[in-house]
Amino acid sequence: MKILIKTIIWIVVVLIVVIGAFLLYVNISLPDVKDAPDISIKQSSERLQRGEYLANNVMVCMSCHSPRDWTQYAAPVVKAKLGAGGAVFGHEKNLPGVFYPSNLTPYYLSDWTDGEILRAISSGVKKDGDPMFPIMPYHSYAKLDREDLYSVIAYLRTLPPIESESRKSKADFPVNIIMNFMPSDPEFSERPDTSDKIEYGKYLVTAAACAECHTPLDDGKPVDSLRFAGGMEFKLKSGGYATSSNITPDKQTGIGSWTEEAFVRKFKSFLDPEYQDEKIIPGSINTEMPWREYAGLKESDLKAMFAYLRSLKPVKHKVIKFKPSN
Repeated sequence: MKILIKTIIWIVVVLIVVIGAFLLYVNISLPDVKDAPDISIKQSSERLQRGEYLANNVMVCMSCHSPRDWTQYAAPVVKAKLGAGGAVFGHEKNLPGVFYPSNLTPYYLSDWTDGEILRAISSGVKKDGDPMFPIMPYHSYAKLDREDLYSVIAYLRTLPPIESESRKSKADFPVNIIMNFMPSDPEFSERPDTSDKIEYGKYLVTAAACAECHTPLDDGKPVDSLRFAGGMEFKLKSGGYATSSNITPDKQTGIGSWTEEAFVRKFKSFLDPEYQDEKIIPGSINTEMPWREYAGLKESDLKAMFAYLRSLKPVKHKVIKFKPSN
């Protein structure tokens, strides 16, 4: 009996030592990414124009990092609070924790270096070294042209400072530990020439992180076989549940029967003035898709994105786009 008790004690001691060593490794050695680069991004009219376009209409940073008006269809960004921080992404969206999009205006970022902002966008590591949950699609941004990210950072520096508290995100166990392994060093690319329509479209789709919302999750992980096939469900602040669409070229359930003209028109229709003051009844059909912001995409960019999406493998996957609350 004494031998059994001693054995159990030793096992417990060993487990405590192993767990302690593991947690020490996680706290000291992770995330395993390079230090923030020592850079100073010069502002130019070209960079500011490109950065504004990317942040508002392609990467739609402002859609997540600003309040949205859920009394209107597609919940446009509240312009008066542009970049002041967005709504929580939490358990109601089937996420393993509570995550707050931070304030991106100089009120919050004034003591961040350009290199620290770049590392956050492309590696998923904050100024204090904490990892970010990839609801912020830094793995996609890590594949972009470094110059495009420089342009976004230059633009963020010009936003009017808006005072708002940036609440600390909190992941559930064990994701709070797993998160430390998620960040990685970026693999920057060069923006393809616009003449290569499919490759340029792929670049824009990556920048827009379309796959992040148009791929369903299983236990918090994207289902690779349904990549771009839709099915991610969103509980809407205006009531009801929206599901992302299948944007593969399947003719029955995706965009296989769409023409380029119809694809462009769908986006551009949200520039119509009739949408500006349209109010919706709470609980009526709505969407998480930030149509108002994507409507600002250049027609040539939309055509390139369509060309790339049409080059994907068709996946038959029917989704119900909106369900009212029970």
